[in-house]
Amino acid sequence: MTNYIDQNDPNEKVDELALDAEQGVGHAVHDRAAVVIDRSAHVGSSQDALVRVDDCTAGYLPGVNILEGCDLYANEGEFVGIIGPNGAGKSTLLKALFGLVRVREGVVTLRGEDITNMRADQLVQRGIGFVPQTNNVFPSLTIEENLQMGAYQAPKKFPERFEFVCSLFPALGERRKQRAGSLSGGERQMVAMGRALMMEPSVLLLDEPSAGLAPGLQDEVFMRARSINRSGVTVIMVEQNAARCLQVVDRGYVLDQGRNAYTGSGRELANDPKVIELYLGTLSKA
Repeated sequence: MTNYIDQNDPNEKVDELALDAEQGVGHAVHDRAAVVIDRSAHVGSSQDALVRVDDCTAGYLPGVNILEGCDLYANEGEFVGIIGPNGAGKSTLLKALFGLVRVREGVVTLRGEDITNMRADQLVQRGIGFVPQTNNVFPSLTIEENLQMGAYQAPKKFPERFEFVCSLFPALGERRKQRAGSLSGGERQMVAMGRALMMEPSVLLLDEPSAGLAPGLQDEVFMRARSINRSGVTVIMVEQNAARCLQVVDRGYVLDQGRNAYTGSGRELANDPKVIELYLGTLSKA
């Protein structure tokens, strides 16, 4: 496991932990002006990565940065998770990768090609799929029509990709004529994932897929995400259920105030005392 924040720097100041009892997640508050980030592990490990984010600074409003020099990479076939406190920049990092939030500094690459601030439709053509947390289906359209929208740029692919998606989510094929607006939250999530797979992406970005779902449905979403990954798709998932996320991913990142705090395998992060203390809290025992 790597701690990106250099705890040996004498100029770094880390304030006392402020626990959010309602969420069960710890917030480590850092003095941003004094934090020194050790990026050597990222630079050394990400040379042959499929997708890579280097020293990314980004935000929604002019002059207000949510990400403060973030790093991330995913290798071919990896399942990568991103966890951290509310407001840490997790979803912003995913949206910056997909061109929905402007990157002000830093570089995003796919197979070595610079895709920084490229339009979302161009990224889809290059093999990146994105499933937003909310408003991720067309409720007035049927399941089949939603999936057709996913293949809008390559309609000839639809029959083959529809068959593939239904092999992962059999219920979608069985209920293809049902309107998406009549589906449960978990079923809508399956439709959204299926639509993002229609263009045969090599990378799938999932933004908090379990949000708002009952525990049983959360487990199903995680299992489906794992199945997608095992089919050969690299998956990068932002998740609020930190403990469960670390159980299913190959490797994880902990973000704090727009910066990398820790990274390592899911098992390493789930069992690291400092990560448990600062970020998992009682969820680590779940």
